[in-house]
Amino acid sequence: MPETNNELAPDEPTGDKDIESGPISLRVGPSVKERRLDKYLHGRFGNHSRRFLQDAIKQGAVLVNGKVGKPSLKLSPGDEIRLTLPEPPSKDILPEDIPLQIIYEDSELIVLNKQPGMIVHPARGNTHGTLVNALAFYSDQLSSGLGEFRPGIVHRLDRDTTGVMIVTKNDGAQWKIAKQFERRQVNKTYLAIVHGTPELDADRIKVPLGVHPQIREKYAIRPEIGKEAITFYEVLESFRGFSFLKLTPKTGRTHQIRVHLSYIKHPIVADEMYDGKLVYPWQLADGEPVVEEPIISRVALHAFAVEFTHPKTEKIVRFEAPLPKDMQGLLDALRQYRRN
Repeated sequence: MPETNNELAPDEPTGDKDIESGPISLRVGPSVKERRLDKYLHGRFGNHSRRFLQDAIKQGAVLVNGKVGKPSLKLSPGDEIRLTLPEPPSKDILPEDIPLQIIYEDSELIVLNKQPGMIVHPARGNTHGTLVNALAFYSDQLSSGLGEFRPGIVHRLDRDTTGVMIVTKNDGAQWKIAKQFERRQVNKTYLAIVHGTPELDADRIKVPLGVHPQIREKYAIRPEIGKEAITFYEVLESFRGFSFLKLTPKTGRTHQIRVHLSYIKHPIVADEMYDGKLVYPWQLADGEPVVEEPIISRVALHAFAVEFTHPKTEKIVRFEAPLPKDMQGLLDALRQYRRN
């Protein structure tokens, strides 16, 4: 079959043009100066996400003046671009029969207790076994969600964080609850078991967060470029070497509680990404080291409660998720062996 060669006029917007049918040749128009390659292509092919286009560039699918380009390459008028993009990932969500712990459900929303080890929505390398796959099987009424592969999702919890989550069934409910999150009108309460005991029984942590400068998957305190992040904590119980905390974040930054607690030198138990350590039964009992499983093998953080205005009744509602067995087991062991 002969190669297809699609040629576009300079800076012609493509809309939903099929760019998978073969190589496309582009010529940068005279009005474009110092624009990044990825941003330029996103402007031309708006039906594809910028991330999809960046990945294609990194895979060598885009040539600029005959050379492999980089996403950050600055374009100049007259530059010749040739691209052959891969098929975009399917937007179909595979329903999977994964048990869900439903706390509450009505015509507008579902409130559930997320189990540990479950990713909220499909992403690269994790297309199955997610909360969204389970929701697609459980309900045929879900809102559009915030982004691709996220039907019903208005907020997230980290993979190893358990607890209460809100899922919306229609776009009206989604919009109303998303606005409450945006305006900081949703009150969230978390429980965590941390190393050590804070000097103050209750305090506010207010330090800005941003992506870690070296490790893409991590977040860090970034005073110069970070976004505002505020977490209040209260010590519920203290033990020799550990504490049980209640946390009320006023902002919703990624990994916020985990980074903030690490910042004050009281990282969450088993949160190895942010300096937390695994805890073994022999340690708590001050015994000799033996080969055994840790009491908890995931981050000891639980979304205990959420309070918000119901999108239909407009009444304040509050839902709670009981402490999971692994965290309760650690707490029981601390009460047994590490009472002050």
